[in-house]
Amino acid sequence: MNLTVVILAAGQGTRMRSARPKVLHEVGGRPMVAHVLDAARSLSPQRMRLVVGHGAEEVRDRVGAPDVELVEQEEQLGTGHAVQCAGPEFADSDWVLVLNGDVPLLRGETLRAWADALASSSHDLGILTTHPADPTGYGRILRDDQGRVTGIREEKDATPEERSIGEVFTGTLAVRGKRLGPWLASLSADNAQGEYYLTDVVGLAAAAGGVLAHRVPDPGEVQGVNNRRHLAAVEAAFQERTADALMEAGVTLRDPARTAVYGKVHPATDVVVDPGCQFEGEVTLGAGAHIGPGCVLRDCAIGEGARVEANSHIEGTTVGPGAAVGPFARLRPGTVLEEGSKVGNFVEVKKARLGPGVKANHLSYVGDADVGAGANLGAGTITCNYDGHRKHTTTIGAGAFIGSAVQLVAPVSVGEGATIGAGSTITKDAPAGALTLSRAKQLTRHDWKRPEERAKEEQD
Repeated sequence: MNLTVVILAAGQGTRMRSARPKVLHEVGGRPMVAHVLDAARSLSPQRMRLVVGHGAEEVRDRVGAPDVELVEQEEQLGTGHAVQCAGPEFADSDWVLVLNGDVPLLRGETLRAWADALASSSHDLGILTTHPADPTGYGRILRDDQGRVTGIREEKDATPEERSIGEVFTGTLAVRGKRLGPWLASLSADNAQGEYYLTDVVGLAAAAGGVLAHRVPDPGEVQGVNNRRHLAAVEAAFQERTADALMEAGVTLRDPARTAVYGKVHPATDVVVDPGCQFEGEVTLGAGAHIGPGCVLRDCAIGEGARVEANSHIEGTTVGPGAAVGPFARLRPGTVLEEGSKVGNFVEVKKARLGPGVKANHLSYVGDADVGAGANLGAGTITCNYDGHRKHTTTIGAGAFIGSAVQLVAPVSVGEGATIGAGSTITKDAPAGALTLSRAKQLTRHDWKRPEERAKEEQD
């Protein structure tokens, strides 16, 4: 099937009370219209056209892609006018599919099943309908005595009897390309809104030979977003759907309702996720990995059998197999923890490689560093990587032992098997296999007396 997809994304969305274009409000950490584009791509269309208006440049910056042509609707004169702006080459397509950019839960599977039905149909137009619990705000599906679709009535133009109809138009329709141009040209703005309604082509199609109506069983899948309440409802449905998919893939979610995904999670089997975790961007979870409660993982990869303990934040990091992180650890972009390494409580690591079996268990900062296999960083170790102008690298050799409360002032190297005495400030390279320490002379004053507390009346 030669298919053109037109996605309507020009509306300002005044009920959102926002300066941001409505279709850029996020669901699952991505703009709503990005989800719609994904669903459209599942049909392998020959062309996709995104009709933009309010905030066109911002929409282009966020979701522009080589396979998406952006068309600007300079005046918002209705949905029919928006589709007109996306023409005029409709006759070149077998079918033109029109989607709304604010319906982010519409599944590709639903569209594919509908497309198959259209391809085998003699009708020139098809629509998706549903039966929501509350049809307020939707166009109502009009049918004759034989149950055939005769048209769609927008709510503002509907009679009280028509408003009682429970079947509604989802905003998604498909038209044979050769028919769409002439039907659009015949639209009128003689209605309560003074706009060119795309829904009026349904009546034209009904008169010309009939309409194929395909019912979507779950109204939530075709829920449009017009205000913040709708956005919250769609977000909740997205999170529930995502949690179900993770569990289906073999992930144990200790509390699915308290697991949030704002991006995509790619899990292996037997992953365990404790309550209150949040995943952002692209996250990969290896087989048997365990993510403790309250963790935030963003654009990272967690290796097979690794453990991330409670309340740890991990971003832009690779955690190797069998590694241990946290609790209360922070791993920043550019960090690589190799197999069996350990980063403990209140440790921050940035743009550093910790080799196999490295331990940094307590209260340390390791930035711009390369730490060799089996090295041990004592509590309070700091790599002083910034001189106020540039960042510098610290290199720690395999098997080195760094005592507690040590400052390594970069650029500096610690040799393999070296020991750095506790409390030292190291400004020069420390040789392999030797003890290096730097301490001020300890002094005791026996004649010193602690000041006595003054009487309260004297203090007053």
